[in-house]
Amino acid sequence: MRVLPPAARPSLMRAVVLCAVLTACACTAPAFADCGTPWPVVGLLTLLCLGCELVKLCPLPVRRSRVPEGIGSFFPVVLAAVFLLPPAAAALVALPGGFAQAVVQRPAPVRRVWHAAQQATAAWAAGWTFALLGGPAALGGSPFGGSFGAAFGGSGPPAAAGRLADFPYAMLPAAAAAAAFCLVLTALDAGILAAAEGRPARTAWRGLLALSLAPHCVHGLAGLMMAVMWRSPYGLPAALLVLLPMYISCWVFAQYHRERAAHQATIRALVQAVDLKDRYTRGHSERVGQASAMIARELGMAGDRLEVVRIAGILHDVGKLGVPTRLLRKDGPLTPEERRVIELHPEYGHEMVRGIGFLGEARSAILHHHERIDGTGYPYGLAGEQIPVLARVVAVADAFDAMTSTRSYSRARPVPVALAELQRCAGAHFDPAMVHALVEAIGRDGWHPVVTADDDVQVIPAGSASAPGRAAAAVAAAAAAPVAAVPAAAAADPAGSALSGLPAQGARLGARTVDPRAGQEPDGGGGA
Repeated sequence: MRVLPPAARPSLMRAVVLCAVLTACACTAPAFADCGTPWPVVGLLTLLCLGCELVKLCPLPVRRSRVPEGIGSFFPVVLAAVFLLPPAAAALVALPGGFAQAVVQRPAPVRRVWHAAQQATAAWAAGWTFALLGGPAALGGSPFGGSFGAAFGGSGPPAAAGRLADFPYAMLPAAAAAAAFCLVLTALDAGILAAAEGRPARTAWRGLLALSLAPHCVHGLAGLMMAVMWRSPYGLPAALLVLLPMYISCWVFAQYHRERAAHQATIRALVQAVDLKDRYTRGHSERVGQASAMIARELGMAGDRLEVVRIAGILHDVGKLGVPTRLLRKDGPLTPEERRVIELHPEYGHEMVRGIGFLGEARSAILHHHERIDGTGYPYGLAGEQIPVLARVVAVADAFDAMTSTRSYSRARPVPVALAELQRCAGAHFDPAMVHALVEAIGRDGWHPVVTADDDVQVIPAGSASAPGRAAAAVAAAAAAPVAAVPAAAAADPAGSALSGLPAQGARLGARTVDPRAGQEPDGGGGA
């Protein structure tokens, strides 16, 4: 569940919070008017729900650590209340736990009230969903009296009547109730995001339900198990045993998220170190990671491997930390000795990340992203299929971003021109499949680079660069247009116009590089 966002439009946000509070009050009020509300059970479930939230604030006996913050809200108790109690009483159970949920940003009281109202409303909606689908009867008949018990399943505990829960049918209303609980939570999240940040409602809603549905269904299953055990002859002690493994599972999952956050922090630190050392290519790493992910997604990669490709693109130049700064910032051509030093940076990078286990295949991409399909790259001169797949992906993304962003020695080239240049070099320098994937991905989705320090990084809308013919036309237009003024360093570039915008050292090395109009190929993979 999302926390309340910072208030960009506080008045509208306060109105949404007030409406949520009034709705929660309307949902819980019938519990006080119904003489059949089982207050002892309500109180016990409320204490359990509150305890599951407060335990996060207590230090653990092991090294005085705490429960990871990423464990989030613990909903099995609330959903067990949905299955055991009338809807209004279930909404009451959710109130204290929602109010006790940890908040970071201010104002904390408003955010706590929002969480409480949000969860109470969701519990009420889930309770009615469960009841309307015959959930109380499938669970063995309502054990509570009052108007709700009379309407749904009668009164009297199921054990006295000798009835057991009706499986697997009982799982259907329980799943629907968990889905309704998730739907209301995400709808309220979308509403507060739209109110506070000025987003369109459809944009604020996007992705919330898909990310939340599976976890809430798992919590619903645990809540159903708790309710069944509570209604069994073993009673409350058996129901509490259900909570223990579920809570431990959530704790382990939160540990995993904390470890992932540490991985991301490690990657950010390495990228920031590279950016500080080579100010001319600041933001390059993130954009290469973005383009690498676009290529990988077009090739059908997904899940963990897609994330590894993105990380490989981000860290491909981490070996620059081992290269003297004076070489990285040199504007003129490099000497042969300086070139040999520059060409060591993939090996430096591989050595630096060798011990970071979570990088996986990304390590090979860092080592081989300057290899070329024709075998003339470095550091090992691999050719064709000998080059790892991820390295071939990163090589194309690296060259594309270098061509489309301004460097100390060259001006940025238009995206269609860069794509046409990649296509021209496909089969010699770059894997044709990777080049085709990038062209198709940018043609369909456009190119929207992450925010960087470069002033002229281009944003290309979807559908504007898909056709190779359009890219070729852009090349012809660029050739016919007058040559713009470029820095002195670019004029001294021995590679000529064929290399303007390609990776920095590649443009200054001058190896096998001439104007594309002469029919030869640029050094697309030779840069840093």
